[in-house]
Amino acid sequence: MKVLLIQPPVQDFYDTDIRLQPLGLAYLKAIARKFLPEIEVKVCDFHQGYPKKTISLPKEFSYLRHYWQLPDKSPFAGFFHYYHFGADFETIAEYVHREKPDLVGISSLFSPYYREVIATARAIRQKTKVPILLGGSHVSAMPEFMLRFEEIDYVIVGEGEKPFVEFLRYFFYGKAIEEVPNLGYKRDGRIYFTRQEENYPLDIIPPPDFSDLRAHNYTLSGKKLAFVITSRSCPHRCSFCSVHTTFGMTYRRRKTSDVFAEIKALVEQGYKIIDFEDDNLTFYKKEFKELCYKLKDSFSNRDVSFVAMNGISYLSLDDEMLGLMKEARFTHLNLSLVSSNQTVLRTTKRPHTVAKYLQVVEQAWKLGFKIISYQILGLPFESLESMVQTLVFHARLPVLLGPSLFYLTPNSPLAHEMPAYHGIDPIYARGSAMAVETPYVNRRELYTLFLANRILNFLKGLNLTHMAKLSHVIVNPPSGKASLGLMLLQHFLAHGELLAYTDKGFIALKNYCAELLRNILEKTKYIRTRDGSYLYLDLREIRNSAIPFLEKKDIALEKNGRANLK
Repeated sequence: MKVLLIQPPVQDFYDTDIRLQPLGLAYLKAIARKFLPEIEVKVCDFHQGYPKKTISLPKEFSYLRHYWQLPDKSPFAGFFHYYHFGADFETIAEYVHREKPDLVGISSLFSPYYREVIATARAIRQKTKVPILLGGSHVSAMPEFMLRFEEIDYVIVGEGEKPFVEFLRYFFYGKAIEEVPNLGYKRDGRIYFTRQEENYPLDIIPPPDFSDLRAHNYTLSGKKLAFVITSRSCPHRCSFCSVHTTFGMTYRRRKTSDVFAEIKALVEQGYKIIDFEDDNLTFYKKEFKELCYKLKDSFSNRDVSFVAMNGISYLSLDDEMLGLMKEARFTHLNLSLVSSNQTVLRTTKRPHTVAKYLQVVEQAWKLGFKIISYQILGLPFESLESMVQTLVFHARLPVLLGPSLFYLTPNSPLAHEMPAYHGIDPIYARGSAMAVETPYVNRRELYTLFLANRILNFLKGLNLTHMAKLSHVIVNPPSGKASLGLMLLQHFLAHGELLAYTDKGFIALKNYCAELLRNILEKTKYIRTRDGSYLYLDLREIRNSAIPFLEKKDIALEKNGRANLK
């Protein structure tokens, strides 16, 4: 009796390659080993560890060529090539054929990549008639949609551990299919769903089993990385989020002792970085502080650090907790502001406040955290003026900007409030698609906001003294790509033309709003870099000074990336 659990490849302009460990599949392997050890379950990651391949842009995205238009090598570059990340479908099918499993399970986590899931299943079916089971967040959001594909036999809705074990009892031992909870299946051309049940208590579920994975495929800064979760679901009800379609409405936390034991075991296995992937890591403040004390006491003198790349709700952070996190060797903070407009926060049902956010950022920066803060660009009820306000607000703080272009997550509360988008193909549920235009912001403006984020982050990355003027930095540019970026920015300020740097030379970007971009820079007035230095954007002085503005023909880029006058 053999089961293969597959993480499939994805296709997109980019890939978040440091967050690809198939945690959910590793949990399924662990729970099967606990209750049905006689069944061989193998996790196969066909996403990470393979070279990316350039492929054709899907016809649905042909409109994006107006925006992701050039192979830009400048610091302001957006997207251009469309890639296949992972093994090709034929390779996956051949592997499955050689392994001869009795059942194949495929993870379908992300809605925009459902086609890759179906292509994986289709390629497998062309080699073997093995039954195929799907699970994951996308399946939980659109179970009937996925079951309608002829290659798919079964789907699990919601958390997978208990339904997976009960499904294996049906599949291998003849348990009645109607007794398997949270299952979708087909019979005589019709689709059926069984009753919904709660998952096992978290204390019953063993730690994920990563034994089938190649540890060197999952690294951060060259160090072995492992995922951990301390809780499931989220107590908040943000309207743009669909976490509750998978994990339910009840927020649950594991015992601190169990979490710590899992981390200790991972460190003993040689993992150097632990990434907490909770949807709300710090909500239970007492328990999280207890965990930080344990981490501090055990690992403060070890080459081990902690991150939370899925983000931390700043609502539950306080000075004591931030201090403990720093002492426990947390190094980064990923925060989601969404918007600095309190009305927008209320509309999205986020119980957060801007005042609380500022308090957390200032304290975290003083403690030495590297902070990334995320803004959602294009929320359906937010004005362009409000988005610019948040962007300027972010620019003046010692954080890197995380622009998140809005997309509709299937079955999220907000999706139900937008009937015009009912039935839209889930392939568009990605930020790079810029698929949702609203009465307040169009695609051209969204693209401009994205470019503004790139420019401001470039300026935030400059190595400055405590205080500087942009005009002085342009006169004495640093080496490398920074020199090129300053020249391109100077050219824009002088001529209203933003250039891309390509193998064919400098080419003007199109389809962005030069006036909007200039307006953002003028409103910003100054920025704070990640280390807290101030850079004043004296744009009028730059335009009116004797600094020789550079023409396209006057700029060359050496192999080391430094831009120079010819």
